[in-house]
Amino acid sequence: MEDQPPKPIKELIWFSLISTSIKLLLLPSYHSTDFEVHRNWLAITNSHPLSQWYSDTTSPWTLDYPPFFAYFELFLSLFAAKIDPTIVNLHKGLNYKADSVVYFQRITVIVSDLVLHYAIYRITRKLDSTKRRLIWVLVIWSPALFIVDHMHFQYNGFLLGLLLVSISALMEGRDLMGGFFFAVLLCFKHLFAVAAPVYFVYLLRHYCRGGLIKGFGRFLMMGLAVVVVFAAAFGPFVYHDQMLQVIHRMFPFGRGLCHAFWAPNFWVFYIMADKLLAFFLRSMGFNVQRPTGSFTSGLVGDSSPFAVLPQITPLMTFMMVLLAISPCLFKAWKNPRPRKIARWIAYAYSCGFVFGWHVHEKAMLHFLIPLAINAVDSINDACHYLLISIVSCYSLFPLLFEAREYPIKVTLLLLHCILMWFGFSIFSEVTTTNSKKDLQKKNDELRTEENLGISEKGGFGIGWIYKSYLIGIVAVEIWGQFLHPYILGNKLPFLPLM
Repeated sequence: MEDQPPKPIKELIWFSLISTSIKLLLLPSYHSTDFEVHRNWLAITNSHPLSQWYSDTTSPWTLDYPPFFAYFELFLSLFAAKIDPTIVNLHKGLNYKADSVVYFQRITVIVSDLVLHYAIYRITRKLDSTKRRLIWVLVIWSPALFIVDHMHFQYNGFLLGLLLVSISALMEGRDLMGGFFFAVLLCFKHLFAVAAPVYFVYLLRHYCRGGLIKGFGRFLMMGLAVVVVFAAAFGPFVYHDQMLQVIHRMFPFGRGLCHAFWAPNFWVFYIMADKLLAFFLRSMGFNVQRPTGSFTSGLVGDSSPFAVLPQITPLMTFMMVLLAISPCLFKAWKNPRPRKIARWIAYAYSCGFVFGWHVHEKAMLHFLIPLAINAVDSINDACHYLLISIVSCYSLFPLLFEAREYPIKVTLLLLHCILMWFGFSIFSEVTTTNSKKDLQKKNDELRTEENLGISEKGGFGIGWIYKSYLIGIVAVEIWGQFLHPYILGNKLPFLPLM
């Protein structure tokens, strides 16, 4: 028994080394404009005083992440300046593609992934070996993270690591720590705020309890922790009278409803419906505006209006996301249970993915990675995750559009499918070793006590909503990818050019 604690760490190191080997092989692969975005942020934070970080316009790829990520870029720039000064040069470094900058930025992503590895270790350290290894396969060897972070280029593994640290603390009953790390995460990337309502309701009901005085005291303590984090992040910018500029950069609502690399979500069908209506009304002689070729945009001020359907505003999408999350908030308020928090947070991020404003394809990572924690809760959860993981990874394929990357992304997905299939098969065998009586009892409990399932009284619970929602996400992503080229242009799949 004394030798058991170090064993998971040794296994995790083995998983991490294999993952790192794959990432090193991907160093020379294609990278998107996000690579230059982050290089430019290195130059901005290294070349300018803090008061000018959010006002620099040397490059169109301006700094638009919260201050903690800017501090992170400043920290990295100290090493970049010593390796190759051109990397942090505002003007000479524009579109710099030397091997030094490629290897430096790629390796910083690999190193920052250690936060994710630590977080997943925290969550799985008390699980049995089968469940633990399966979750490691789903997260550490996730093809979606390989594609987005180590080819397309971003730091999602690092940020998701912070999210999982927060979730692990909540699952352990350490609510103050969980709230603190979520506040830290928001100051790194504000798009994770979609889950803020879940955090607020859960912490209010689970942490701020124990009577009026004790509950109010805990509420103040949690509020103080959050205020300290936000003060550390935004305080210097308030001091330099830059807060409005920071907010303007962080929330560029002038961008279009859909991102240039847009998420295949609900708005795909809304846009397609607008084009279909415009076509039929124009063919019937109505004076209807011809729909523009693109509803996507990556830059501020470049968005397209609808021809027939009502214009969608950021406020509308916010209300739709909040409405979609509301069943989850009700369950968190009624019965806040730590072992369900990962599921609720993943559900919230899936709502943001489907109904949010200017959502990127990469946003599917926000719910796919937390859902991996619940994939080993039951065979039903494993089946749901298998389906949604495959489709979500497939939806990322347009990010890598060069021919030489096609075999890589297909191979990564196929290998992951094989590993998931074998992993879930072993998990199913282990689960079914219980007696039929125990298994029936467990299934009954899952059907009656599941926080996102049918109620004990047999009434209609939100379990049906949750399952339908997972199926809906899959359907939307598949059809969204099919409609992708037609949304970017005026040609419809079954109609002549308008």
